Amino acid sequence: MSESPPDSRAKTLNFNVGVLGHVDSGKTSLARALSSTASTAAFDKNPQSRERGITLDLGFSSFTVDFPEHLRESGGQQPYDSLQFTLVDCPGHASLIRTIIGGAQIIDLMILVVDVVKGIQTQTAECLLIGELTCPRMVVVLNKTDLLPSNKRQSAIEKMTKRLHKTLENTRFKDCPVIAVAAKPGGPDAADTEEPQGVPDLMELLKKQTYLPKRDPKGDLLMAVDHCFSIRGQGTVLTGTILQGSLAVNDTVEIPVLKVTKKIKSVQMFRKPVSGAMQGDRVGVCVTQFDPKLLERGLVCTPGSLHTLYSAVISVRKIGYFKGSLSTRAKFHITVGHETVMGKVTFFGLPPSDSKPAPSELCSLETPFSFDREYYFQDEYVCGRREGSSGPDPEQWALLEFERPVTCPALCLVIGSKLDTDIHANMCRLAFQGRLLHGFEDKSYVETSLPLLRIYKIKHKEGQVERVTDDYSLIGRSLFKKETNLQLFVGLKVMLSTGESGVIEGGFGQSGKFKIRIQEGLLPETKQLLSSTSKKKGKSGSKEAAAAEEKPRTDSQPISIHLHFKRYVFDPHKKMVQS
Repeated sequence: MSESPPDSRAKTLNFNVGVLGHVDSGKTSLARALSSTASTAAFDKNPQSRERGITLDLGFSSFTVDFPEHLRESGGQQPYDSLQFTLVDCPGHASLIRTIIGGAQIIDLMILVVDVVKGIQTQTAECLLIGELTCPRMVVVLNKTDLLPSNKRQSAIEKMTKRLHKTLENTRFKDCPVIAVAAKPGGPDAADTEEPQGVPDLMELLKKQTYLPKRDPKGDLLMAVDHCFSIRGQGTVLTGTILQGSLAVNDTVEIPVLKVTKKIKSVQMFRKPVSGAMQGDRVGVCVTQFDPKLLERGLVCTPGSLHTLYSAVISVRKIGYFKGSLSTRAKFHITVGHETVMGKVTFFGLPPSDSKPAPSELCSLETPFSFDREYYFQDEYVCGRREGSSGPDPEQWALLEFERPVTCPALCLVIGSKLDTDIHANMCRLAFQGRLLHGFEDKSYVETSLPLLRIYKIKHKEGQVERVTDDYSLIGRSLFKKETNLQLFVGLKVMLSTGESGVIEGGFGQSGKFKIRIQEGLLPETKQLLSSTSKKKGKSGSKEAAAAEEKPRTDSQPISIHLHFKRYVFDPHKKMVQS
């Protein structure tokens, strides 16, 4: 891979701006009004999109401006002389949210488009959440101001701006700028003679909101591909955004999902040939002898740098707007990198005595995940402190088991959703977020890897003392079923409700009863309690002794026997462990 940014690209900084919002809020019209140069799939060339009037895929377009003065001052010896805005037009329709999540991970700044008449709707809120998880800055655009009566327009805009600031005050976008525009006066069917309103002001605002994103040409290449098509006589073009590293003509790259490698024949940035490109750049890469039908969206990387996973451990935080519990064994739509698959979830945390609230930033968890540590199995994600008081959630992790393998980079963002929820229901479908910490690449991970994951359940069994045999021995009952293999429990410690501790020595008879050895001997008061059941020890003949074994005595206060042990969830031998 090329180790430094190519000279031919040193003059223009590429800045990716995601355009998100509810369906019909006018995102595509806004992108069209802003853009001077259209790229792949820009402005919905998809015939299905045209027919339905909504964006079905990520659309890309761009415009270039002079390099802003504030970036020149803050950036030291930056070689840039112009700034290219690449607009990523994300679909707004609820059923296409997996496309939005994929697109949001390549943006430096987000434009949230809100219909000024309708305000925040369900998908607007979901887009806002995705922005919070993936992007540091946001600008809110109140669109369709032309639909407001001119005499009430200004007051309606101010009212909606106030409402939006109230909505955003508890998010990372508190005090973000709000601007009003009419991207397509008269609506989508109006003639193009009508000039967009407020767009020059929006362009100035976007320039002010830009910052120098971290761009590093070093390391393995990772490119998010969003379109793939062939050009007769040249080859197949993969278009996308470079998430990390760099690429150059003649580099060999891997398409890991297909397990194929290809040599880069040529590279273009918005129709201009370049010798290479680096992190943050949007490029078209031409390769030969590759069928474009094999890859619609996915990742391209340095050969061998990405891994295909059947299962993974992630850090996890519930998304506050999701209503309902997150249950172990439930299935969610799991978005990992740029793929969305169904997956089963198992939640686990620190043992109750160790648990502490998680810090506010998910990526800086205080307790790193380790296979050397023991974890506590949870039937569901725990909200708030374990004692039930309000407060931040304790640190938690989840095991994800995918229905089909996924290819993704290490430490990538993971989002769990319930995308099968009715899209007309007024509820957030994004359930949890996390970072991928460890992946299992072996198809037989259940046998080979999961036993290394020390997640345990605490088990508790309770029985009664049947009778005392001497000062150091008891017979117990009701702790096990008749068919239980008592040999598994021999040597385990038990505690009597009277305070003595003992050890299970083995079975007694055929009905699930068992012998307990009390090493320190029974307390006098315990013997007193048990005296009524120990006066007769079966000297009266075998029939009476057998009857005594079968018939529990109820003429004294029962003494209970408590057995506590750990069982590791993924231990194939189902061993019982006591500390």
